[in-house]
Amino acid sequence: MKVLKFGGKSLASGQAFDNVINIIKTKVNEGPIAIVVSAIGDTTDTLENILDLAKTKQDYTTAFEAFKNRAYHNEADINTELEVLSKLYEGVSLIEDYGVKIKDQVLAQGELISSKILAAQLNAKGIKAIAVDSRQFFITDTNFGSAQAIDEVSKQKTQAYFAALDKGTIAVVTGFIGSTDKGETTTLGRNGSNYSAALLANFIQADELQNYTHVDGIYTANPDWVKNAQKIEELRFDEANELANFGASILHAKTILPLVENNIPLRILNTLNPENKGTLISNKPTDKGIKSLSVQSNVALVQFEGRGLLGIVGVDARVFTALANEGISVGVISQGSSERGLGFIVEDKDADKAAEALNREFSNDFYTRDVNSISIIRDLAVISIIGQNLSTFDKPYAALVKNKIVPILFNNTVTGKNVSLVVRKEEAKKALNVIHGQIFGIAKKINIAVFGHGLVGGTLIDQILQSAQSIEDKKNIALNIFAIGNSKKVLLNDGGINCNWREEIKDKSVAYTIQEVIDYANANHLENLIAIDNTASGEFIKNYIPLVENGFDLISSNKIANTISYSFYNELRQTLKANHKEYLYETNVGAGLPLIDTIKLLHLSGENITKIKGVFSGSLSYIFNNYSIQDRPFSEVLKEAITKGFTEPDPREDLSGNDVGRKLLILARELDLQNEFEEINIQNLIPTDLQAVDTPTFLNSLEKLNPYFDKIKQGLAPDTVLRYVGELSGDLQEDKGVLETKLIEVPTSSALGQLKGSDSIFEIYTESYGDNPIIIQGAGAGASVTARGVFGDVLRLAVNG
Repeated sequence: MKVLKFGGKSLASGQAFDNVINIIKTKVNEGPIAIVVSAIGDTTDTLENILDLAKTKQDYTTAFEAFKNRAYHNEADINTELEVLSKLYEGVSLIEDYGVKIKDQVLAQGELISSKILAAQLNAKGIKAIAVDSRQFFITDTNFGSAQAIDEVSKQKTQAYFAALDKGTIAVVTGFIGSTDKGETTTLGRNGSNYSAALLANFIQADELQNYTHVDGIYTANPDWVKNAQKIEELRFDEANELANFGASILHAKTILPLVENNIPLRILNTLNPENKGTLISNKPTDKGIKSLSVQSNVALVQFEGRGLLGIVGVDARVFTALANEGISVGVISQGSSERGLGFIVEDKDADKAAEALNREFSNDFYTRDVNSISIIRDLAVISIIGQNLSTFDKPYAALVKNKIVPILFNNTVTGKNVSLVVRKEEAKKALNVIHGQIFGIAKKINIAVFGHGLVGGTLIDQILQSAQSIEDKKNIALNIFAIGNSKKVLLNDGGINCNWREEIKDKSVAYTIQEVIDYANANHLENLIAIDNTASGEFIKNYIPLVENGFDLISSNKIANTISYSFYNELRQTLKANHKEYLYETNVGAGLPLIDTIKLLHLSGENITKIKGVFSGSLSYIFNNYSIQDRPFSEVLKEAITKGFTEPDPREDLSGNDVGRKLLILARELDLQNEFEEINIQNLIPTDLQAVDTPTFLNSLEKLNPYFDKIKQGLAPDTVLRYVGELSGDLQEDKGVLETKLIEVPTSSALGQLKGSDSIFEIYTESYGDNPIIIQGAGAGASVTARGVFGDVLRLAVNG
């Protein structure tokens, strides 16, 4: 015989009942079965709520009438149960109180009603069934609310009842309830219906217990919280017991123990997907140790501090005896050594009672000041990682810290195979996803907010979307763009923005503040956050520090944050350090060239850099590479550069030398120099009369540049060309260096003179290399090149972060 147990969610609607009946039809054809049922849907909660209304002299009758008139209550004769409830509620209302014994009688009616309704429906479908009140054979102790079955008596009565049952009749047995030897109704506590099913399976020596729930089995984590949670196919009893002890919602240790005695397998199945094989729990060894994550919410931390009790024997015994006397169960425990500190986790509903018990126990110690304080921290959750070896937990822990989740308590079992973390409840879902991804090698999800979706930003978004699947396949990294914004509006989608993002921005973007983007990421528990600044905005950099403080790494093609005041530059880096975050900006100088990383490594290694010189601007490189050798007006070459997207939106940013100056300053600051932008000697190539006009006026006046540059070109010596260079020199071991940008003529045969297209070139002179500089050369401008450089920073963070 097999025992089938159906939970309340499996019976929560008419469709659900149909699914249950279809499952029973199939199982009947396979062999004899018995059924155990929970109360239907939210019945237990409803009955308890009405009880509380009656106790407080509120209008309980309206709620009770609504309960009686539920549609499915017409499908069986449940008048006896409703009459019992009516009398109990009336009595409670009169005396304005009730005890656990009365509560057990009230709640028991839910299972009795469920059993009668399912039996009636089965009979209506031609399947012979009888509603069975388990109080006839489950004899328990008198611990009302959480009774324990008296095994031998219950076993004899159960076997006698089923021996007398008509062989063709299916017993639909009430879960959750039993009775004392005096006939008083008891309930079996948390997961009581599952416990009932396990007892029944044990007593009648069933072939298998099949527990039908709302999921396909036991998962590596709650699939409602972790989308890529994996189903565990098989577990040993001891593994399942560990999961139950650490809070797995589907299991309870009390359910497992009766099955072990006669080695009865337990299979967790889904009522809505009965073809799935579920998770099998038995004594069969599994090839690999299991790892699974469970979460206990609604817990609180009680902290006990008694500095005067340090070294005194028996303090712990006093603490836990006081709690035990109040029936309070303790979870994770942490103990200090330098001070007599003790912290432990209890259910939130027990926290005040625990604190009161300790205050009573240690009242004299408070008087003598040996005990300093007893406090409560609420709204916590415990995440337990079953089967996790502490020696390999370094990466998940580092990933938590990286995501600004610092556990309040950390605990592992003596075997080192189970790890528990206490975190704030609002962090639990994100923490669960972070740990799960690290432990199970699931694709690491990187959640990206892109600010600025113009030429560079738009190209970057397209590059990420086009490459995302390939990167996930090759690197196990899932890139998810959840936000695209400009200075005014943002498009948000926690599930990821797709290739139609340009159209969606027009229709779905909304006005925003940066705090609203931060709040959105927090509300959707997004981990591994990166904010990318592809704007050229001096205003947007004010958001950098709030983003870092709220868990974002930064990537920027915007140079302003690195070139405004040294005080901001330093404050940003201190904030990054304090929050364990990264700021990458390789494209600030040299577009996609590996220049900044090279300089950082040289400087970090102790190499003394003596000078940096080169063509820093890809746009100016393109302009003067062409203008120097072509017989065309300067304005025509400049227009071509603008059309190709090589210049800033206002090309005066390039021609003024400011862009080169900023890049030079960025490199200086990488060498720990404290120069300010105002200290750079910059040659401005814009005639004075065009420096102050607005951008449209300037763009319509480009021909006015021709005489100025023609004169410079005519003065060139033979076999020379023009190059706009930046140079960092001086004693670079001091606080400040000498920074200069200028238009110079160089021999055509020199490295600078041989530049083509929009290439940049950088010469890095060091003490070790002497007169032979390290040369880095390559494409220095263009939206695609710059976007690819930003993309490189994204991948660097994704892989190493």
